[in-house]
Amino acid sequence: MDESVSLLAEGRIPDTFNGATPRFEEEAFLSPGTFSSADEYAANPRFLELQEELRCVLFSAVASLEPSAYTSPIPSEPLDAASRASRQSLDFTRVSIPKIRLIYYLKNWITECAPYLDKFDEARSFGVHVPILAQRSPTLFYAILAFSARQTERKACLDKAYDSLELYQESIRLLGPCLQARDPNVLVTVCILAVMELMSVSPRDWRRHVEGCAALFDSFNVNGLSGGHLQAVFWCYARMELCGAIISNGAESTVLPLEKWVPALPDTAGPEREATIRDLFHQKGRVSPDMHANWAVYLCAKTCDLASRQTRHLELGEIVHDPRPFTEQWTSLWDELQFWLAQRPPALLPIKTTGIGGGQIFPEVLFAHWAAISGNQLYHASCIMMLDTKPPDKMLPLSKPHSSAIWHARRVCGISLTNPHSGNLINAIQPLYIAGKLLSHYSEHVEVAKLFKMVEESTGWGALWRLKDLERAWGYDPGEILSVI
Repeated sequence: MDESVSLLAEGRIPDTFNGATPRFEEEAFLSPGTFSSADEYAANPRFLELQEELRCVLFSAVASLEPSAYTSPIPSEPLDAASRASRQSLDFTRVSIPKIRLIYYLKNWITECAPYLDKFDEARSFGVHVPILAQRSPTLFYAILAFSARQTERKACLDKAYDSLELYQESIRLLGPCLQARDPNVLVTVCILAVMELMSVSPRDWRRHVEGCAALFDSFNVNGLSGGHLQAVFWCYARMELCGAIISNGAESTVLPLEKWVPALPDTAGPEREATIRDLFHQKGRVSPDMHANWAVYLCAKTCDLASRQTRHLELGEIVHDPRPFTEQWTSLWDELQFWLAQRPPALLPIKTTGIGGGQIFPEVLFAHWAAISGNQLYHASCIMMLDTKPPDKMLPLSKPHSSAIWHARRVCGISLTNPHSGNLINAIQPLYIAGKLLSHYSEHVEVAKLFKMVEESTGWGALWRLKDLERAWGYDPGEILSVI
């Protein structure tokens, strides 16, 4: 057994891996559209070919599906004894990677990667249910391994590491038959592959990686209130959508229209429809704190959608389908956000909050529930974006802190500093960028920069490109803040 395999078997990252020596060059992290010299993966011609192959497989399958033929997925039939026995054997033989390394990737999925995706899901669908599904689905099994291998490679800053590429290729090769069988669980595989792509490439290309997912969710009629593990998969997808919509800075909305995020409501429109959807989320959220947090994802996406529609209306002259004046639309969504805040279940309330001062730059806002961290952070990010587009004739009470964008910005930063859960740190990249643009003091800039660096180093998820964007917004030279932390 070679040294790298031995170290992986012990759960440690080797100093050398696939013949590569890890290196971390802070100055190499560039804004999207360019590639870090510490990560040549995104520019790999084979990776680019496989991305296109996956897109072609997905859109070909969608073209053959009939959306009207599907309802919310039905739970699987109980397995007989022979089926239970056969599904216990995972197939490690389809790739050239040593089995012991594949086992390491499987363990890494359960202990580190799945919690990234389960942060809004108490049932831990990605950590518990998905590995069980993978025992009967080789394409899902290799998608899990590909994601875990890629996370391992990025976290260790490994140059020329190709385990994840081989596993990604195998998952795509096995995907076609599952799509032809019209198995709704194929959504799990496709979502995991999309997240892996976003972890590996320029976030500016987000639409290319979620378009296939969006088409499949539409075809299978799966939405954010479908129930079961596919509901959890949908919200994982939705968070990718939201990330992209924020990155677009008002230029684009979500790929999957927001009306497809919830069950069809054919007899309602306008304010009546909004009230019905609000009641659906509210009722589900009273039973499940996770759903109240997912509601925050939906509201933040609505905020991006409102900004995008207004931008396209003002700059491109597009016709706005909502006949209400913009002030009325803005007020309705602002009220929804404040209703979300007021109706939080106990699990989504902070268990400790402190102010600032006495050397403390940002408030401490401690949460016990995973979903509460990002759920509340997205609420504050939504409010910042809403206040940025507030109509001039709309007055808010200045005595309330919710009317202050800088108050929300400091809460966004304080939440990440107080709650360093890895999955929520990944989800905080865009809210931190939104909040960071409002901060003016050098000490605040340094603390935010430390957060971005911590995300990159502790999770393997690209975050420093957003810090470079903030440096530009703050008026620093490229790398100036990063060089002092």
